[in-house]
Amino acid sequence: MKTIAGLVGLTAIALTLSPAVAHAQDANCYDTTAPLTVEEQRLDDTLVVGGPAVGPSLVELAGFDGRVTDFTAKLCRQIVPKQAQQFVEREGNALWKAAVARAQSTTPVTHDAYDDRPLYWARLQLSSALRQWKPKFALPPNERAKLVQRFDWASRGLSDSAFPSRPGVRRIAVTGFDPFQLTGVNVRRANPAGAAALQLDGREISTPTGKVVLQAAVLPVLWGGFDEGVVEQFYGSALQQKPDAFVTISQGRPGRFDVERWAARWRGGFADNNNVGSFGSVPNAAGWPQPGNEFIETTLPFQKMIDAGTGPFAVNYNPAFCEWVVVGSQQSCRTDNPTPGRVAASGGGGDYLSNESMYRANRLRIGYGATNVLGGHLHTPVLGQPADPAALTDPAFEKQRRDIAEQVKALVSVV
Repeated sequence: MKTIAGLVGLTAIALTLSPAVAHAQDANCYDTTAPLTVEEQRLDDTLVVGGPAVGPSLVELAGFDGRVTDFTAKLCRQIVPKQAQQFVEREGNALWKAAVARAQSTTPVTHDAYDDRPLYWARLQLSSALRQWKPKFALPPNERAKLVQRFDWASRGLSDSAFPSRPGVRRIAVTGFDPFQLTGVNVRRANPAGAAALQLDGREISTPTGKVVLQAAVLPVLWGGFDEGVVEQFYGSALQQKPDAFVTISQGRPGRFDVERWAARWRGGFADNNNVGSFGSVPNAAGWPQPGNEFIETTLPFQKMIDAGTGPFAVNYNPAFCEWVVVGSQQSCRTDNPTPGRVAASGGGGDYLSNESMYRANRLRIGYGATNVLGGHLHTPVLGQPADPAALTDPAFEKQRRDIAEQVKALVSVV
């Protein structure tokens, strides 16, 4: 696998002050010169010169700012490594549960319940605090990275993924994604797939054929996070609980849903949320069974999903794929079937992390021999942005996100 030139890791990133620790109660507890990731540095980004930072503003609108203040104070009181590990996982899980509870609240909340962005930005505030924390014990870089990962995975729903043990209830595991392409005015972008995941986590839905229970998580838009096995960790845990189906979900094309036929074992190089690109065959995640399929075909009931009339958006079955005729230089793109022996170039969902989430989840499913588990990928319509370039939200933007998330819920119920 080849990494495209860019800002890789932390060493090439400018030093900056984390908004999460700017007003920490214990100034000696944080090293505000410690580097942050590209993604974390966007916590300072504004829509207009001199305006408020977008990320912290959304955190405050959702009422999560108190959690950030509380976390930065309590982190300073962690005095041994084991205590710190338990603390960050507990706090990450609490943030996830708070975001799900807010999303699914049956009473009015202070800010649009379908907004996925506050969870994203609050997570970055807390991970930046972890990077700049000066503990009272030795914390080598590799151990700090494990601590950040422990928090990150918990805050994405990976520590809260147990299905109920009741018989006769179908189980479906789903994942959405963080916002992405957050440069300039796009820093206010949301991701309807992430919003849908928050709406679905822990839900019990009644259908004509019985009850369906869902467990959800939100995946990072980071090649490195996928290399670390975040997809396998979530779906591997789900497989141990004998689910009936997997549905990976991401934002796709304007104005329609797509059920993708093929997932491809290839990364096309597009930059992630840390401005890092990756080009080449999808690598393995250590410790998981991973057969070497170049393409994996959906087993979702796509025609049933199309015919269900979930509305308001059309639902399409996308059989497109591309394979390499000459790897790296010549592709053949078609809608029939891949050529045996050829290297995959892209699936119906492209060659970015959407495609890879479907590929990794279903490679794991095949590796475990869980052929009775349905699996595939659903692309949502593209979510626009508020009409006013200086606004964080508006009614039309909120309605479109809500409509997409509700149709995702209906389509998953059909599965």
